[in-house]
Amino acid sequence: MKNPLPKEVYLNRTRKINPEIRGDYFRDQTAIIHSMPFRRLKHKTQVFFSPKNDHVCTRIEHVMHVATIAKTICLGLNKYGYELDTEAAFAIGLGHDLGHAPFGHEGEYILNKKLGSSHNFIHEINSYRIVEYLAKNGKGLNLSYIVKDGIISHNGEKFEQYLKPDKNIKNFDKIINRKIIPSSYEGCVVRFADKIAYLGRDIEDAITANFIKRNDIPEDVKRKLGNSNSKIINGLTMDFINNSKENEKIGFSDEKYDLLRQLYHFNYKKIYLNKKLRAYKKQAVIIINTIFDYLLELFDKIGKNYNKYRKQNLKLDRTFGKYIERMHEFYKTEKQSKVIVCDYIAGMTDLYVLNAIKQLTIPAPVF
Repeated sequence: MKNPLPKEVYLNRTRKINPEIRGDYFRDQTAIIHSMPFRRLKHKTQVFFSPKNDHVCTRIEHVMHVATIAKTICLGLNKYGYELDTEAAFAIGLGHDLGHAPFGHEGEYILNKKLGSSHNFIHEINSYRIVEYLAKNGKGLNLSYIVKDGIISHNGEKFEQYLKPDKNIKNFDKIINRKIIPSSYEGCVVRFADKIAYLGRDIEDAITANFIKRNDIPEDVKRKLGNSNSKIINGLTMDFINNSKENEKIGFSDEKYDLLRQLYHFNYKKIYLNKKLRAYKKQAVIIINTIFDYLLELFDKIGKNYNKYRKQNLKLDRTFGKYIERMHEFYKTEKQSKVIVCDYIAGMTDLYVLNAIKQLTIPAPVF
């Protein structure tokens, strides 16, 4: 099975390059790995806010899981006549969540509300915005079309049973919602790998946090998939390969798709809506709203004159000023201060957000 678009479309970049020995898609992987937004994923929430336990999954571990699962699926499908590029799939997996805000989906929801009707904050679109524009001080990472397409259309919250690549070439800058399908099989694979990666892993973290016990996992899931992350990943991955190997559309068997849905509903009820997490979410709203309003007022007062930020008392103010300075060329034409503040806060880690709110609410020692 081949992708629907010509090869040159998938290889297309905003600026032409010579990938030399690395090849096009391995070049994309290294560009992502060496970027600052990727490094910050190690201190960004997957489910549990600002975890102090080193064994609780953070966003950087999640993207590695997605990349490896996607590559495994591509390798499996290639044995049955598919012609998938494993390096492209791995690159999409690495970059798909670069646009997540601090405090995970709750941070995304809060920033979306702060922007109002003029803009939407959607992490898939923000991931594209980062790799195309914001990274490298406003220069972007200059990734290939296939990787940017897979990133912007990965939509980890929609649970389709099957997918088939979109045959249309997208204008990524015009996309305003999640109602898009990847233009490649590699992008479709990552979209499924995202779900395979987080459902079982979230259960392991919830057990560590004493939200649930292993015996709480639905009986059908335990019997037919397993009761651990590794068994769940293996069961879903092998089913996906075996069920897709002779189809033009790729996806899960009826049985495994039903188990996937059961697992999601279990996680949603027992983990994502757990009363302990709801308490953290309320605090996240207060924290991000406070920082956003503060920086917006500061920017409306000082604007893009970054020299004035250097004279401010708080380290947060001065660091924000350095960001304005670094991004000066990119923000020359940006008239909405909310967008600039949103970009800055979205790039923060959970730890940095907590540090910022301390600066705003706890006075420094007089001596």
